Amino acid sequence: MQVKWKGRDLFDLVCRTLGLRETWFFGLQYTIKDTMAWLKMDKRVLDQDVPKEEPLVLNFLAKFYPENAEEELVQDITQHLFFLQVKKKILEEEVYCPPEASVLLASYAVQAKYGDYHPNVHKPGFLAQEELLPKRVINLYQMTAEMWEERITVCYAEHRGRTRDEAEIEYLKIAQDLEMYGVNYFFIRNKKGTDLLLGVDALGLHIYDPDNKLTPKISFPWNEIRNISYSDREFAIKPLDKKVDVFKFNSSKLRVNKLGSLIPNGICRRTSRLEWLAAEVRSPVSCSEILQLCIGNHDLFMRRRKVDSLEVQQMKAQAREEKARKQMERQRLDREKRLREEAERARDELERRLIQLQDEALMANEALVRWLALPTEPDSEDSIAPISHPSEPTCRQLRSEETADLLAEKAQIAEEEAKLLAQKAAEAEQEIQRIKVTAIRSEEEKRLIEQKKLEAEMLALKMAEESERRAKEAEQLKQDLQEARESERRAKHKLLEITSKSAYPVRSLSPGSLPPDLPNLSFSTECLSFDFKDTDMKRLSMEIEKEKVEYMEKSKHLQEQLNELKTEIESLKLKERETHLDILHNENTERGTSKQSNFKKVR
Repeated sequence: MQVKWKGRDLFDLVCRTLGLRETWFFGLQYTIKDTMAWLKMDKRVLDQDVPKEEPLVLNFLAKFYPENAEEELVQDITQHLFFLQVKKKILEEEVYCPPEASVLLASYAVQAKYGDYHPNVHKPGFLAQEELLPKRVINLYQMTAEMWEERITVCYAEHRGRTRDEAEIEYLKIAQDLEMYGVNYFFIRNKKGTDLLLGVDALGLHIYDPDNKLTPKISFPWNEIRNISYSDREFAIKPLDKKVDVFKFNSSKLRVNKLGSLIPNGICRRTSRLEWLAAEVRSPVSCSEILQLCIGNHDLFMRRRKVDSLEVQQMKAQAREEKARKQMERQRLDREKRLREEAERARDELERRLIQLQDEALMANEALVRWLALPTEPDSEDSIAPISHPSEPTCRQLRSEETADLLAEKAQIAEEEAKLLAQKAAEAEQEIQRIKVTAIRSEEEKRLIEQKKLEAEMLALKMAEESERRAKEAEQLKQDLQEARESERRAKHKLLEITSKSAYPVRSLSPGSLPPDLPNLSFSTECLSFDFKDTDMKRLSMEIEKEKVEYMEKSKHLQEQLNELKTEIESLKLKERETHLDILHNENTERGTSKQSNFKKVR
């Protein structure tokens, strides 16, 4: 890191190294005096209050969370980073997760790491060294590690066919409904001196009791906040509805001078520079940290409700193409895997048949030897010996010879079949080797495609920059057009004044009556017309309805899974070990409330 580098330079270097383009979710965090702070992008790194020891440790973490991970997170690397961070927060109990949801999340984490479940490979005990559940959940039930692994494995087996990316996004879709997901908490105090918690997240601002981080007392959505201002230690949240009282509070853990304001709707936003005077006891966060979180979350809130930028559209198009390519690649690999399994089954069957025929041939040879070794029965004294020619074979000898010929022929047939089966087994082995070589070649092609993908992304980034430059030029040309039209209007008005003062009769002005040196700046709006057909609207409505039905079915299936898991382990729960958050969550469940319903209710 160079001495003159600003926070933005270091942050961009990390993003380029990771190949990350969705940079607006992330930041660099550091620890100073047991306090977590974010690196400011517009200041030199060494001029900030970062630790002075070597080496300087900065954590690349998600600073802002999406409202809907599946829709907003485009790149696979972005999804993976969010998955790792959310998983860490749940396991370290920074985000409360009920036991049944913990088991289901653990099964998706196992799917993301190990791939599809195979009983012959994933035998009991393969998760013994994995940290998959919060310690709070493990201590809450009378269950051994083997019992937990069995529960997780049952769910894990149901996820067969999901890739790592799909398993991780399913993990995030469940985690984003947790009450504490994506919320940053700050200790505050209202005008009466009551200790409270301020929660800042993607949806708005929330006020909590210090002992209840799950259910907010009151919430302020971003689109209903007119502005947030602060003076010294006092903050004021001003709603759009002027009939609603202004909510004021202060941060009792710090003292800050300088005045500043934040207007989330972006009409006249301006934040002044802050200086620390003192930091007291626990959680000594600066007002600028709260304001920066508010600004970033509000900006993303507004961005989600606008048309995607050109860069995001390109990223989504590339993601769709990449997803389709991966789907085709996966289908091809599945087909080759299926063919290989069929070839292996055929080889095993041929080997089994070969062994069976060899055993039959051996038994036939042994029977022949025993038959020939049997002694001839002596003639009875009373019997009359048959008169036969010495050279004429006896009936027994004929039968022996026929049996020997038959067994020899059978042994020869068995040998030929064994050779044929051995040949087919060799051919099956060659087919397996060919499939393996094809798989290796596919991996090489995949690496080449990844390299081309990176080159295409760099080209797309350059195109996006060029498009932004062109857009700015178009905006400038639009302004010039407006000025020219205004000049035309003033020229017409001036010409009317001159002609009205002249002695000649005033003629009606038309485009042809204007001076020849004045350009015609009339603007046609025909090219901006849109033709919406009823069929398009019906098709769009059908697609929306279909997505809605699929979402409801998935939500119903997920809820059934959670209820089933909860029922299975409920009898083993130790009530006396329930934490305060467990009790609060159970009360919310009994009332039928959730994160979304709480947010709608307290608005």
